[in-house]
Amino acid sequence: MKNSILIIATVAFSILNINATNENKTLNTSTEVVTLTKENIAQVFDWKVETDKGIYSGTSLSLENAEKMMALSSSGEIVLGSEIKSYLVLKSEINSNRNYFWEVETETGSAKGYASSEDYAHKMIALVASGDAVVSKIIISQPQQ
Repeated sequence: MKNSILIIATVAFSILNINATNENKTLNTSTEVVTLTKENIAQVFDWKVETDKGIYSGTSLSLENAEKMMALSSSGEIVLGSEIKSYLVLKSEINSNRNYFWEVETETGSAKGYASSEDYAHKMIALVASGDAVVSKIIISQPQQ
């Protein structure tokens, strides 16, 4: 009998403890109203290239830039396949929902990181490579997962 009461009490306290440790998260109730017009829509290009050494992908704001990024990321490798898809997105969401991976190699070393905008990625490359000759640099944009 004592064991039954002890088991029931343990289960009850466990349930109370689980509920006590849950965080109450407030939901974001802010809304942004955007008028859907041609001026508020932009075209982005998701690109992917498969080589003998791996698969590279990213997002560019122009077809020319997508082709350039594909050529840069696959330079010196055998291209097995490539693909470019275009998407229409709101201009207000271009930078807010993307991460920009940047990588720079100089004569004295290399560095890489993430930025919230393409401009910030260029600034980081310039800051890291200041005073050194840039051997190569890459900026790849990916939609946030």
